[in-house]
Amino acid sequence: MEIGGRRLKSRETMAVKSVTKSSPPPRSRAIPFLFENPKIPFAVALLFADAVLVFLIIAFVPYTKIDWDAYMSQVDGFLEGERDYRNLKGDTGPLVYPAGFLYIYSAFHYFTSAQVYPAQILFGVLYIINLAIVLAIYVKTDVVPWWALCLLSLSKRVHSIFVLRLFNDCVAITLLHAALLLLMHRRWNLGLILFSGAVSVKMNVLLYAPSLLLLMLKAMDIGGVLLSLTGAAVAQILLGLPFLVSHPVAYLSRAFNLGRVFIHFWSVNFKFIPEPVFVSKGFAIFLLAAHLILLAVFAHYRWCKHEGGLCNFLRSRYVFMRLKLALFFSSSPKNFGKSSSSSIKILTEEHIVTTMFVGNFIGIICARSLHYQFYSWYFYSLPYLLWRTQYPTLLRLILFVGVELCWNIYPSNNLSSVLLLCLHLIIFWGLWSAPPEYPYAQSKPSSHKDK
Repeated sequence: MEIGGRRLKSRETMAVKSVTKSSPPPRSRAIPFLFENPKIPFAVALLFADAVLVFLIIAFVPYTKIDWDAYMSQVDGFLEGERDYRNLKGDTGPLVYPAGFLYIYSAFHYFTSAQVYPAQILFGVLYIINLAIVLAIYVKTDVVPWWALCLLSLSKRVHSIFVLRLFNDCVAITLLHAALLLLMHRRWNLGLILFSGAVSVKMNVLLYAPSLLLLMLKAMDIGGVLLSLTGAAVAQILLGLPFLVSHPVAYLSRAFNLGRVFIHFWSVNFKFIPEPVFVSKGFAIFLLAAHLILLAVFAHYRWCKHEGGLCNFLRSRYVFMRLKLALFFSSSPKNFGKSSSSSIKILTEEHIVTTMFVGNFIGIICARSLHYQFYSWYFYSLPYLLWRTQYPTLLRLILFVGVELCWNIYPSNNLSSVLLLCLHLIIFWGLWSAPPEYPYAQSKPSSHKDK
């Protein structure tokens, strides 16, 4: 019995040891999971390295006085009770941004006492938050190779825009990127509200609106689209309510002025255009028409190619809406529910980001004037757009460096603006000639290969 007991005990011990050897320790699983995608540790390291760089810039590079004092003057008027946009002014002129700008910069005023140095630290934190969001977008889409993520930290101009100029473009683009990340996670309602918040800081975010509307029509039924748009509109109304109640005409005409004419001297993209032509209505109408045509062409031949083109896609949505209404008013609630669920398809992250970034880039090409801070509107999409083309890697890097070089020439001149336009058009052609990705995560053809 003792011998048998020992044998039994030894067998149990051997079994336990074998199980122990075969199963990895629990904590070892977390590390391989982190390194399954090499982009994740690289992105984290890049984030820390850029944080150090931002700290060094704030510590050793002189601040450039441009708009911060004007922002603070406008905020002072708001905090003192002024609600008429005609009376909210600063050193650089009257206030031309929606109400969200006032609320956010009032918070900055409170935390910094309107002083530049603490504001720079605050914007340094904002820069890192924005970069973290952008890196999350890039890692999730898996379009750009891991080593190319460092391009997102190599812009001298963008670092300057954030921590040496303190422009409100930085806040708007951070909110926009956060909204885009929510859309990638199919949080459409919340993403639309955050998108509306970005618009309330600066109207350039509306360049993303046509692409966003198309994506919503693809991802949701008409009821969902209307609900999301209503939420965004309500958010915009609530933000502007103090001004809409007291002086609505002044608020709407100043904060949402689509007819502003920028000074020719500050133009980075169309400096080669003679000033009389630059400020003319004819030139503005031409660029607006080009913008709308390019959006329509891209939507028809690229973004809706797998749905048979833009017209067929819109027709199918219209037919489905009529069918849904017919089922709703019929006595078949079960069929109504099945029809609604069967029509909703999940969009891929790549299709969402590509459509949003390309739509904004078309708006950048057709913008009458791009000032230096406007570079932040599309810089963070450049690596993604370049890797969406079929250009060789060397040409992609040359285009990236060329665009960055044009934005660092001050003041801009005829040559730099012509070069920037040519580089934009080359990138645009690469996007046009590249095959469109399949937009849906479900019902994906087995023969299709992602590119």
